[in-house]
Amino acid sequence: MSKEIITLRIDSEKRIALDRLAQGFDRDRSYILNQAIDYFLQINQWQIAEIEQALLEAEAEDFVSQDDVNDLFKRLTNEN
Repeated sequence: MSKEIITLRIDSEKRIALDRLAQGFDRDRSYILNQAIDYFLQINQWQIAEIEQALLEAEAEDFVSQDDVNDLFKRLTNEN
C-alpha cells in the first residue's frame, strides 16, 4: 500500500498527549495516528453500512409483525 504525507493541525495539548501515548507504546507519532484513523474509519464504515442495510429493510417493509412483538414481550416479561 502506498503512503502519503499529510499535514494536520491539532491543539498543543493533543500533540503532547499523542506523544506521551507514542512513548508509552514505544512507537512513533505516525503509528499512533494511523491506528486512530484505522479505528475511526472501521467504526464509521460499519455504522454507515448498518444504516444503509436498515434503510433497505425499511423500504422493503421488512418488519416484525405486531403479533410477533407482543408474543416476544410476553415471553420476556413472563406474562402468560
